[in-house]
Formats: sequence, structure tokens, C-alpha cells
Amino acid sequence: MPRAVVTGGAGFIGSHLVDRLLAEGWQVVVVDNLITGRAENLQHLQGRPDFEFLRHDVCEPFDIEGAVDYVFHLASTASPVDFVKHPLETLRVGSYGTENALKLAVRKGAKFLFSSTSEVYGDPLVHPQSEDYWGNVNPIGVRGVYDEAKRYAESLVMAYHRYKGVDTRIVRIFNTYGERMRLDDGRVVPNFVCQALRGEPITVYGDGSQTRSFGYVADLIEGIWRLAHADYHLPVNIGNPEERTILEFAQIIKRLTGSDSPIVFQEFFTPDDPKQRCPDITRARELLGWAPRVSLEEGLRRTIEYFRTQV
Repeated sequence: MPRAVVTGGAGFIGSHLVDRLLAEGWQVVVVDNLITGRAENLQHLQGRPDFEFLRHDVCEPFDIEGAVDYVFHLASTASPVDFVKHPLETLRVGSYGTENALKLAVRKGAKFLFSSTSEVYGDPLVHPQSEDYWGNVNPIGVRGVYDEAKRYAESLVMAYHRYKGVDTRIVRIFNTYGERMRLDDGRVVPNFVCQALRGEPITVYGDGSQTRSFGYVADLIEGIWRLAHADYHLPVNIGNPEERTILEFAQIIKRLTGSDSPIVFQEFFTPDDPKQRCPDITRARELLGWAPRVSLEEGLRRTIEYFRTQV
């Protein structure tokens, strides 16, 4: 029975990955300090002999007793609300946290997968974004603490691969939504869905013409699972290339929730907010045989039903 360590495993994406690993017959140890993760995301796993939880900040050195076959490093803040609230923690988890996770992989002879982000492309000047695009990032902007932490972490992962022989993978995750997102997450889906369910105005920043490509969490986890088992070490985009404007997205959510909420427009609240975001998934298609399968409406219906229990 293979054994994995998942840092950030109490988070939105991390907890879904933990579920997948357990379903595949793995043992899992989650390491999370719960700064943005939630214990309730893992509550259904308590008492299982194949699951362990260690509350710890990965920015501080740590070790795991026994064998470890794979380290999945997902620990990080992930939304504008969080990395504005926790800027230093965001930088540290991308630097110290990533190196501590890599050192664990070295000690255990384990494989390593790093969850990077489409934010490494910044406010892109190339559309759609392929993995060979180096990005357009403001290193001293408000978003820079997240963007540059992930860019540095990618460099660190590749250095450990090239110079220490660690068997590494890098997944660049594009906008993902689904069950277990926090109500106060600050990203588009929980914002719009919660406002619609509460009958509050749905707030669209700018004129709503900026685009995003929203992927459902189950599709993302399938992509991560396939990449984890591929013999490939350079970054791979995992996201849904179906591009929608933010205004379109607000209209879809309003329709699916049956809400009477008006759509209102406000000035941008986050500097350097990308105007376009869409993945080129050619590499994922060719290398992994992966493409998203869950439609936007089906994924949103599932997500909306989850949020109805939370609002």
C-alpha cells in the first residue's frame, strides 16, 4: 500500500486529492496548519486506519515517521483575500515550505508533485497560455507575493530535480471551483453563488469583460492523478479551456440559482488582475490523455447545492 504526504491537505483542492488517494488504496498523511484549510474538510476521514493528520506549519522543518512514497505539496494561500491578508506567510510557504517538503522527499526517496498556478503567467500578453510562456508578472504588486512565491517554488523544484535527483512533477492549476470552497474565499465562484443565494447584489468588478476558464475540481484531481504517474518533469497546465467573461459567469450563476439578485458593477479591487486567463492544454492532452469532462453547468449545479448547505 503506497503512502503519501499531502501538505495543505485540509484545503479545498487538497482534501479532494486526499479522497482520491484513499480511494485508490493509498495511505495518506495530511500536514496542514489550518491557516486557510478547514478541519471539517477531512472530518469524514477521522478514525480511518489509512489516514493521519498532523497539524503543523510546513514553513518549519518537519518529518514523518515510516516510509513515504510520494509528497504532494499543495500548502499555500490561494485567493486574493488570503494572500493579501497573509502576505508573509504566502511568501514563506512558497520558499521555506516548498524546500522543507522537498527535503522530506529527499530523506524518504519519495516522488514529489508541486501544485503551481496559472498566476505564474501574471496578466498575460500571450493568449491562451502555454507552458513555455514566461509570464508578465509585477513582482512588487499586491499579487506579487503569491505569483512570485509560486514562480520561485517552481525554480526550487526544478533545482532539486536537476541537482539532487528528486523525481518531481509540476502542475499549473487554472481557476478551479467545486465543493468545499470557503464562503469567505473571495474568489469568483463563492462570491457570486453566495450573493445569489442570499439575494444580495452580485458584484462584478470592472465591466465584466475580463475572462476566466473555470474547471471543476473533479477534473483537476483526475489531471493531477495522471500527472503524478507520468514520467515528465516540466510544468503541465491543468484547466478548462472553455473561456467565459466574468459577466457571463455572473449571469449563468444567477440563472442556475434562480436568484433575483441584480448584477452591479464596481471598480477593480485587486491591482494587476489578469484581463484574460485561458490554458493551452495541448501538453496535458498529448502527455496524459487528459481533458476536462464535467460541463460548466453540471459542475456549478453540484457546487451550488453544496453552498446551499453552507449559506
